[in-house]
Amino acid sequence: MTTEKPAAPGADRGYGDRVVAVEPGANEPVPDAERHGSPLQLFRTWSSPNLEFATIFVGVLSVQAFGLTFGQAVAAIVLGNGLAAVALGVLSARGPAHGVPQMVLGRLAFGYGGNALPAGLMTLTSGFGWFAVNSVSAAFALSSLTGGGPVGWLVAVVVVQVGVAYFGHNLVQAFERIAFPLLAIVLGIGACTVLGLSDPWAAPPPGGPGAVAGFLLTVGAVFGYAAGWTPYAADYTRYLPRTTSTRLTGLSAGAGLMVSSTVLMVAGAASVSAATAAGLDGDNPVGNYVGLFNEGFADVTLLAIALGAMSANVLNVYSGAMAFLSLGVDVPMRRARAVVALVFGVVGFAIAAYALDDAAAGYEAFLLVVVYWIGPWLGVVLTEQWLRRGRPVDPALFYDRDHRNHAGPIALLVGIVVSVGLFANQELFVGLVARDHPEVGDIAFAVGAVLSAGTYVLLGGRERV
Repeated sequence: MTTEKPAAPGADRGYGDRVVAVEPGANEPVPDAERHGSPLQLFRTWSSPNLEFATIFVGVLSVQAFGLTFGQAVAAIVLGNGLAAVALGVLSARGPAHGVPQMVLGRLAFGYGGNALPAGLMTLTSGFGWFAVNSVSAAFALSSLTGGGPVGWLVAVVVVQVGVAYFGHNLVQAFERIAFPLLAIVLGIGACTVLGLSDPWAAPPPGGPGAVAGFLLTVGAVFGYAAGWTPYAADYTRYLPRTTSTRLTGLSAGAGLMVSSTVLMVAGAASVSAATAAGLDGDNPVGNYVGLFNEGFADVTLLAIALGAMSANVLNVYSGAMAFLSLGVDVPMRRARAVVALVFGVVGFAIAAYALDDAAAGYEAFLLVVVYWIGPWLGVVLTEQWLRRGRPVDPALFYDRDHRNHAGPIALLVGIVVSVGLFANQELFVGLVARDHPEVGDIAFAVGAVLSAGTYVLLGGRERV
């Protein structure tokens, strides 16, 4: 057995609960002496990054692009967020017991080498994709507020985001804790204002698929957005004491995601009719949303939008770096994670700068592309966890380079290829079933999850856990 040697997690770390200190090491287990915190903090950790305009925009899409009525949109939003919140809670609950990041936990289901597939996908979608989306959102919000160029603001927000992620876990948690009340108050008042100005009985704009297809597209987009956090789950619970309640850990994480995402997405859905009634019919969804407020509160909302985007991105950079290190790449330095976070910031800035010219294009497609692998991945890891329930895990297995579980990567690929090939329904690609029956919308994420789970069991996943 060849075992990857974690970077000396013991006495030389000296990290503990220090906030302004660079988290040492890479993705090794957190020793008991370094454990701290309460599961209740997870409500803030998973609320703050969703209190941003990207969340609101998913709600806008449900009505404006997918053709749902407000009531239909609310139902789809609650369903998609509910499924994602359950998944995040279940995965978060594993963190305190094992003390390792989520992508390292994934090695149980995928093996050491096979885990490179989901870890690589997460590196691309979180460390680069979501980082670019949110950085551009923050830059445009600050540009609209000040009248300055978006490029300068893009530099500023990237420096802040990468700086927080560079210091690591404790500063990330502190950033979310500080941002939470500011975001909750400003965006909460804004959401209530929008709901009061909206017409819940208004007909959706013409041109969307509507009915069943629109409902399933919305569920997929909502789930893709919210479940995009699930590969991060244990990253933010692994520092909790080993004796922490798993139930409270899962409930706190899931509730933070569910409440924040649902409130703002519902507000986004309501903003379509409110903007129409106010005569705001421009192509800029941010401008339409803040245009519903008086000038002073609109400015405060723009600041909150920028802060929310940065709250999301400190998690994206931090967990993206963790995913990269979980590929099995050797970065022989004591602060490997911090260095990788810096590199991600540079690359992410380049992608975001390129995207400034057409920031809104492809957002809908990006949400659905994310869910195309997240759904099957969840099918595998949740099935593995269910099969392993009650059985102890040898900690050395997480870092054993000889550990193989071919059922995991094969099941993931089967889920992705079959579900996308048959049921994907977006501008870039339409699956065979969706092409002949567009009324089914896009159910690739659900089909992929079920296929991957079943394939994992059939290929011997039960025997390997």
